[in-house]
Amino acid sequence: MVRGKTQMRRIENATSRQVTFSKRRNGLLKKAFELSVLCDAEVAVIIFSPRGKLSEFASSSMQETIERYLKHTKDTRNKQQPTEQNMQHLKHEAANMVKKIELLEVSKRKLLGEGLASCTLEELQQIERQLEKSVSNIRARKNQVFNEQIAQLKEKVSVIKICFSVWEKS
Repeated sequence: MVRGKTQMRRIENATSRQVTFSKRRNGLLKKAFELSVLCDAEVAVIIFSPRGKLSEFASSSMQETIERYLKHTKDTRNKQQPTEQNMQHLKHEAANMVKKIELLEVSKRKLLGEGLASCTLEELQQIERQLEKSVSNIRARKNQVFNEQIAQLKEKVSVIKICFSVWEKS
């Protein structure tokens, strides 16, 4: 005989409700035990019947499991709600980042040759040294790329010569 799908609603008949509660409670406690043994999990189940009778299962100490649960939920809440001190730290950090961004933008404009009117001779010489160093790095990289391309072209030429000599012989 096949079981039908049970509708999830309150069972009206008190006797049937009590029998169902008892069977399902026992099944739930059995599954909790199996989960704790098979998976080495810390499991705690607390059930109060409609009449207020307590049923419980704990794979270790119920009290320790409850304390662990309370500590975990407290830690989670603390992580979710930033403290005033944390907020002040974040505001300070954000202000520092805004200052750094502004300094980088000013530096970038100067390297592009904009906003140089307020620069001293020493600042202009420093910018010039930075640009000369950048141009030197760019030239070095360009020469490296050229040398790599020349090497690739030489390989292609040698392959073509080999193919041409094989073609002439045939």
